[in-house]
Amino acid sequence: MPNLQAPDQDRTETHGIFDSAMSLGEHLIELRKRLALAVVGAIICIVACLFFTGDILDYLIKPYNDAMKAAGLQSGLIILAPTEGFTTYLKIATWAGILLASPWIFYQLWKFVSAGLYPKERRYVYLAAPACAILFITGALFCVILVAPVTLQFLINFNKDFLAGSVSSFTFKEYLAFMVSMLVAFGISFQTPVIMFFLNKIGMLPVPLINKSRRYVLFFIIVAASVITPGSDLISLFALSGALYLLFELGFVSILIAGRK
Repeated sequence: MPNLQAPDQDRTETHGIFDSAMSLGEHLIELRKRLALAVVGAIICIVACLFFTGDILDYLIKPYNDAMKAAGLQSGLIILAPTEGFTTYLKIATWAGILLASPWIFYQLWKFVSAGLYPKERRYVYLAAPACAILFITGALFCVILVAPVTLQFLINFNKDFLAGSVSSFTFKEYLAFMVSMLVAFGISFQTPVIMFFLNKIGMLPVPLINKSRRYVLFFIIVAASVITPGSDLISLFALSGALYLLFELGFVSILIAGRK
């Protein structure tokens, strides 16, 4: 008699994350609640960042100023439209607020996911939420501190030395859009370990499959990095590819430590 119930128990253990006692309407109510809380938290952080956007801009523009100085050129971003400076200021405050609110936003995201999980599986939410926030912020800082300065120096010197002495004159709007897109690309890419761990826990990424596909991982990482990096320079491409591969290995190690076979 006990053996007759074993398949059901196994199925619950393996696919419990897809099963839920909540109805579709309850899922929608939970989604609306979590979205509302995430938006409120983001708005509060955006308003707070409005008072510090000047300092944030100085920090984002510093790699450009340093690169121009190293190339022996005069720095200075160009504003082409009367409202360009003001609207870009607001955009930077918005992105900075979202970055500041990312721990809260990730927490609400994983709380929504946990609503469809069994109690045994919900403990991973309390690990995933802070891990996502920490990795996102780490990726953004990695980009602005290490990748952006080297990338800008390469591009500015390339324009100067190989394009008949062309002078790099960037607009305020386009430069900051480039920086923000790089920050977001690196922040999202740094979620790789969490995604791998989650896919492993729901049975979609078992260890044997990872081992079997390792020879192709680096190729797919380079392709993915070439798609998500905003610039076409090799420095940011290789920097992101190297970071992604290290994060892949970190995700694999975390899976092994968790003991998923």
